[in-house]
Amino acid sequence: MILVTGATGKVGGQVVSQLLDRGAAFRALSRDPGTAGLPDGVEAVAGDLSDPESLDAALDGADTVFLVWPFLTAEAAPAVLDRIAKHARRIVYLSMMGAQERTDGPVDPITLFHSEVERQIERSGLAWTFLQPVGFASNTLGWAPQVRAEGVVRDLNGALARPLIHERDIAAVAVRVMTDGPDEGHAGAKYVLTGPALITQAEQAHAIGEAIGRPVRFEEMTLAEKREQMLAWLPPSGVDAVMNAWAGMAGSSEPVTDTVEELTGTAPRTFRAWAADHAADFR
Repeated sequence: MILVTGATGKVGGQVVSQLLDRGAAFRALSRDPGTAGLPDGVEAVAGDLSDPESLDAALDGADTVFLVWPFLTAEAAPAVLDRIAKHARRIVYLSMMGAQERTDGPVDPITLFHSEVERQIERSGLAWTFLQPVGFASNTLGWAPQVRAEGVVRDLNGALARPLIHERDIAAVAVRVMTDGPDEGHAGAKYVLTGPALITQAEQAHAIGEAIGRPVRFEEMTLAEKREQMLAWLPPSGVDAVMNAWAGMAGSSEPVTDTVEELTGTAPRTFRAWAADHAADFR
């Protein structure tokens, strides 16, 4: 029995769909199962990671947990992991590439909480596997309002290239890991997951335009404009850390790995395929 957290999110939703297609035994955690909108045939169970005691019923009989951490700090992680460890044997955590390795300079809040959650999991006594994607293709959905309104993407550094990954491919790896037997070598593995090739932000905008059937142009933002935009949802220290991380990426390419194909037998989808799948979001 697998318990899927984050079941209504982009990756978690794909994990639910793919487990359902495989006929696997699983439950989907939701704060309100009645309004979760999960597919027919899914066992939706109530629970909230901010209230660890609420997880007991959902965890009853569960062997494996797919964990998507919904907070920007790891403060609640020890209590949640203690609850999970009372029931389950293993955990598959959706983290980020190199979470615990980024120690030079200011660390952004996302890297910080992923690093700490990984450390807590390593100390939990659970068998664990970390999925460490690079940039999510779905993060470009943040461009959707300006694409719909003006046919433009405004952001920093159109030349920045990343091997963005489709959420379906992340989910496919998660499902493979969770449905394999305990002797398949996944325990203690940190799988770095990428798309098939580097693609610049300007090329991403062009691909979105191809998907929706009208041109989308890329316009460079200034650092001051980007900083002002980000201050709407991050404190100044967090903004500085994120912008420093982006500056670091501009000077060196992220790796492109074969991990998705090695684990699933299928090559990861291109960003253009992702854009075609999500064209309705940008129209």
